[in-house]
Amino acid sequence: MRIGTLGAARITPTALIKPARAVPEVEVAAVAARDRSRAAEFAAKHGIPHVHGSYEDLVADPSLTAVYNPLPNALHAEWTLKAIEAGKHVLCEKPFTSNAAEARTVADAAARSGVVVMEAFHYRYHPLMERALEIVGTQLGEVRHVETWMCFPLPRFSDIRYSLKLGGGALMDAGCYAVHCLRTLGPGEPSVVAAAALTKSPGVDRAMAADLRFPGGATGRLHASMWSGQLLKIAARVEGERGSLHITNFVAPQFFHRMTVTVDGVRRRERVAGDATYTCQLRAFAAAVGQGTPPLTPPADSVANMTIIDDIYRKAGLPVRGAV
Repeated sequence: MRIGTLGAARITPTALIKPARAVPEVEVAAVAARDRSRAAEFAAKHGIPHVHGSYEDLVADPSLTAVYNPLPNALHAEWTLKAIEAGKHVLCEKPFTSNAAEARTVADAAARSGVVVMEAFHYRYHPLMERALEIVGTQLGEVRHVETWMCFPLPRFSDIRYSLKLGGGALMDAGCYAVHCLRTLGPGEPSVVAAAALTKSPGVDRAMAADLRFPGGATGRLHASMWSGQLLKIAARVEGERGSLHITNFVAPQFFHRMTVTVDGVRRRERVAGDATYTCQLRAFAAAVGQGTPPLTPPADSVANMTIIDDIYRKAGLPVRGAV
């Protein structure tokens, strides 16, 4: 699979270039940027053979099988749609789009075209989450509460992640993980009960908390922040009738993680080995493209995630991204 990357984003070396060295089916074959000199510099640094002077040229390149889309949030839908139209498979960074309506449009286009479109929730492809789901499904009994935290400090307020126009905000950046993990570990698709935000500027959340409810009555709560009193916490907790599961650092467990399980009053800790999450993700993308293996984060899942994000913004009294 020959893949081209749109832009010279900071995440690209970690999310694509380094993992491709461990996934022999994948070649990072091209890069494009609005500034061709920047693309050329990026290509030279990372050994990418072809440089395009525009996103349009990269998407149209007949030698490419797939496109990686790490552009700002507000551009995800536009360029994923253009890649689909060109017959390219797409690995799109999260959040999938600016809002649920855009996500449905992309999902419909992907279904019509038959190409693989996958949202880059890399943590979902690590064995840690597979083991966590096994524990939740077989050891905790009926789930009663799920809680997730994705909080980290980003005091650089000029960063595009604080731009309303570009689809920024704590819920979009950090919180999309918190929403996705809560949905993954919970018993069904939840609905939003209440939400409250701390804002950095009009419409832009620097922190968000939300309460949710699952169809069977279980409750959920999520916390997301880029700047708040909770400086750093990346974790998930599931409480069931027989016990609980707590995971520290579900997002990048290859660096460090702790999983504590308590069942019938007996507490234990587990560690789950595995490659880097981005390597697991790229391997899954290659398998979806080359072998037809269904991805764990397809467009339908992205629509459900963006629907919750939209609803949280509405409950918090903030505008849905892309609607202003």
